[in-house]
Amino acid sequence: MRFTVPEHKTLVHEMVITIRWGDMDAMGHVNNTVYFRYFEIARLAWFDRIGCPPNPAGEGPVIVNAFCNFIRQLEYPGEVIARHYVAHPGRTSFDTFLTLARTDAPDIVCTEGGAKVVWVDFPKQKSTPLPERLRALISGA
Repeated sequence: MRFTVPEHKTLVHEMVITIRWGDMDAMGHVNNTVYFRYFEIARLAWFDRIGCPPNPAGEGPVIVNAFCNFIRQLEYPGEVIARHYVAHPGRTSFDTFLTLARTDAPDIVCTEGGAKVVWVDFPKQKSTPLPERLRALISGA
């Protein structure tokens, strides 16, 4: 089953990630698990940039599901541009979507994926309302 990235989403962050030699598997392309790591790198860079980094002693984001559609292989050497989008803010959650494209072909998406993010009070181990500054960024984006 292929999950789709919705048309109504807002680009909130872009960054370049270097493909490392160790990211490849025995087949000579980036291992499928590494794509999720690239998504995580981009997502956490965005949280840091907007001043909402995870705080294990307080609150932060938790991924409750994730998906990835592998469209074209990524191979070493190279760099990818990760584009991070947000959509559908709820009371305690929102959706993130990401695309990966090589920097030498930035308009050709190689991978698309996403995750449902739930804002959690870590000490209480339960969901909590999104911080207003985060909600405003997602809603106004």
